[in-house]
Amino acid sequence: MKTFISDLIPKIQKFSQKLDDITLLSNQHWVVIDQLTSTKTVYIFRQNGELLISTNGKVNKAKWEYLGHNSLLIDIDNESYLFKPDIFDENILALKIDSKNEYALLINESKFDGELNSLEAVNNFLNQKYLLNPIQFQNRLKDNSIFLIEEKFITKKYTLRIGSHKEYLLRFNNGTLISVYKKTNGKYFIYQKNTILLFEDKNHFLNYAIQQM
Repeated sequence: MKTFISDLIPKIQKFSQKLDDITLLSNQHWVVIDQLTSTKTVYIFRQNGELLISTNGKVNKAKWEYLGHNSLLIDIDNESYLFKPDIFDENILALKIDSKNEYALLINESKFDGELNSLEAVNNFLNQKYLLNPIQFQNRLKDNSIFLIEEKFITKKYTLRIGSHKEYLLRFNNGTLISVYKKTNGKYFIYQKNTILLFEDKNHFLNYAIQQM
């Protein structure tokens, strides 16, 4: 499995469930996000212990077993891997390789309308839903949850009123596109009619933008 190190994982562990209810894990399409390639890998944990791994339509078979004590054993290509699920619910599964600070992050594809096809999109999603809106997450995610999936740099600008700043185009999973501007001091702003709305940082802007949708 492709793995990556994320500073976000330890911060959101408190929202996780135990893996004891493996019905939430089995027969779902768990997608591994790989920022280095355009390939899409889907893991399907079948209740009979068989693990189906589909990459670009090609399916390989492996094995998996829940060992208890929140441990998951996966056998792939004659090699065995022991994982400790640090985060688990019906939407996200973060598997930590035993004794290492590395994670394989799987997302339940059926729970989202948009595409989480980059590590940046995943981190934005985790930030907004787990860290910025913990109460919402404690009440469980809804299928219509709105989150940022792409941030595209457009250009650098300069105006007498604002000074130097950068323009970004943000795309959300519900199809909404928003232009936002970042000042050299790290603050974000948007134009709204004849006024400028200023935000302390990106997270404050995202909270505001999502509430308006």
